[in-house]
Amino acid sequence: MKGIDSLRVDRDDPRSMSYELVELLRLTGRPRLLVVGDLVLDRYTWADAERISQEAPVMLLREDKQEVRLGGAANVANMLAGLDAEVQMAGLVGADQDGREMQDLLEAAGVKVELVDVDPRRPTTVKTRVIGRAQQRHPHQVLRIDRESREPMCQSLADPWLRRLREVLVDVDAVLISDYAKGVCTPVVLDTLIESCRDAGLPVIVDPASGRDYSVYARATAITPNRSETAHATGRTVDSIEAGLEAAAWLCRELDLETAFVTLDSDGIAWATSVGERQHSPTRRREVYDITGAGDVVLATIGLSAAAGHSPEQMAMLANTA
Repeated sequence: MKGIDSLRVDRDDPRSMSYELVELLRLTGRPRLLVVGDLVLDRYTWADAERISQEAPVMLLREDKQEVRLGGAANVANMLAGLDAEVQMAGLVGADQDGREMQDLLEAAGVKVELVDVDPRRPTTVKTRVIGRAQQRHPHQVLRIDRESREPMCQSLADPWLRRLREVLVDVDAVLISDYAKGVCTPVVLDTLIESCRDAGLPVIVDPASGRDYSVYARATAITPNRSETAHATGRTVDSIEAGLEAAAWLCRELDLETAFVTLDSDGIAWATSVGERQHSPTRRREVYDITGAGDVVLATIGLSAAAGHSPEQMAMLANTA
């Protein structure tokens, strides 16, 4: 995109970095993005810890409020809509009230849901969290209950769904895959989608599932694993920035990727490219109480940047800030 390559930044000057970030977002425009993956509905119950229950040796909580949020791939789509992108969501929900609420929330956020199919054989994935506070201290997660099916999408449902996905590729600038291992991102779906994107000349960015064989993501444009996911995928310890850079380069080489972004929590992002470039993008350290959705925002911002033609350095800088 015109103007992006001309941006220069002084890494030691916060004002210069802030200016570049604003310019990057201004020059991004309004890209068209397709998000594919596992949709999750996040339910929260906020409560105050009062005392130990008389019925059992557990904390008694008094409910303060309830909240529902879009999670998983739906969270990625929601973030992109908030960044003024045109977003289409593709995934599965169950034939239940949670599935209807999921689609309503996506539409309210401005996300297109024509590619969100209903599978009557599975429930909508719901994560219910109880967040407790004690003596007015910062809230912490006390309990999480998941309702889900991890069964792979059946082929009779996947085949027509994939045909529709391939048809919309002519109308998008990039594809983002958010794999939470809930059954949507099967090897057939991943292979078909990645190869279709390559044929169409579209960037396809993957946030991989934890513990999965990463060969299913081969030939994607880029992936965005975190430190522990990278360690599992590469079989090597990622306990330093240099180890992150080496792991990113290994992923590029072994999976035939253009770029691998390894997120290193408070150490920022280590990234490498297929042409041998390696770089560390630091971030400002902050005290963090809740890391929920951190991987989603990295995928969203890197996908947005890829659609706009940003460099890997600019992608990592935006992802760190987000």
